[in-house]
Amino acid sequence: MAAPSGVDFGRILREAVLAAAVAAILGLPLLGLRLVSGTKGLQVDQRWDWLVIGVLAVFFGRMALAFLRGAKPAFAKAGEGAGVVGQFVRQQQRPLGVAALGFALILPFMPFSDRYVVDVTTLVLIYVMLGWGLNIVVGLAGLLDLGYVAFYAVGAYSFALLGTTFDWSFWVCLPIAGLCAAMFGVLLGYPVLRLRGDYLAIVTLGFGEIIRLVLTNWVEFSGGPNGIPGIPRPEFFGLEFSRNPESGQSFHEFFGLSFSGDHRIIFLYFIILALALITNLFVLRIRRLPVGRAWEALREDEIACRSLGINPVNTKLSAFALGAMFGGFAGSFFATRSGFISPESFTFIESAIILSIVVLGGMGSQIGVVLAAIAIIVVPEVLREFSEFRMLAFGGAMVLIMVWRPRGLLAHRVPTIRLGAKGGDP
Repeated sequence: MAAPSGVDFGRILREAVLAAAVAAILGLPLLGLRLVSGTKGLQVDQRWDWLVIGVLAVFFGRMALAFLRGAKPAFAKAGEGAGVVGQFVRQQQRPLGVAALGFALILPFMPFSDRYVVDVTTLVLIYVMLGWGLNIVVGLAGLLDLGYVAFYAVGAYSFALLGTTFDWSFWVCLPIAGLCAAMFGVLLGYPVLRLRGDYLAIVTLGFGEIIRLVLTNWVEFSGGPNGIPGIPRPEFFGLEFSRNPESGQSFHEFFGLSFSGDHRIIFLYFIILALALITNLFVLRIRRLPVGRAWEALREDEIACRSLGINPVNTKLSAFALGAMFGGFAGSFFATRSGFISPESFTFIESAIILSIVVLGGMGSQIGVVLAAIAIIVVPEVLREFSEFRMLAFGGAMVLIMVWRPRGLLAHRVPTIRLGAKGGDP
């Protein structure tokens, strides 16, 4: 295979050898050696084959990446192809959306769908809803929020405390949880009105950790590390999804069906699907209203916003409040789905995952959030069989995507409404 014109093969070979050497040094204690328990206690198991495979993968991967960067015309064509795909998705978003919605509605009843598939899809929809909520703050308003998990936790604990203390149903507590999370969004927004960029990210990160530490240490209120068990499950118009309900009639008895635990799983799936669709419709509608256009203007230039008479205080607070509200809705559903919550479910890694979904999908893109959520949640599940290298393969896949599409899968910064043109793309 001839090297492309303008490519220094000697330099590429040197860089590949250097990268392989670094991989060999770092991989020796991770891949080449492993402690195992034997008859004489702990022993060192040598796995040189794994080390050689890892070093060769780094060597040839580094060479391939260097060739792609050197072959500028070919690499430009690849980028153009990705842009064509994104443009096609945006132009055909309505038929693609209808097809995706139809598939989502029949997914639980497909021949390949079992309890595991429906449960994983439900988890994906939770993160899609969280991604769309954070997309208001990060993608539309341009405010970097690293503590979004705090609103997720507020919504979950609001429903858990109300449901276990007053025996209120999920449907009654759902709007209350969203309002509580929105209130905390406003409380976070006021102290950070003058902050931007990294400083805003640090403060929001601290806010998320404060909420987690309060929930961990305020044992009388939140149960502390022991969490809150026995959270009420949602009902279908008063019908419980249990074999022998304590009061009233069960779902399977009312419809004359045989009892199955899958009924509740499918019902939870349709609940989060409806909540995600409501979130999507709300965001698509509000971004075309004056407040949504103010968010986009704030994202582009805050000083220009002030000169145009836009109040950045109200704009930021509205973004924080509405984004937090949808996080509270998702947290309320998470609590009723799990039946138990504890502070360990709301660590910083959750905020990082949600932010990764927004950034990987393309900030401001609704469809991109869906694709990124599927990639980040489903890929580790598919690679679960490779337990030892699951996260390594997942990290490598994320690096490749960001090299291929550094601004996200469907990144675009086209204004929602332009003079002389129809509405933009979500």
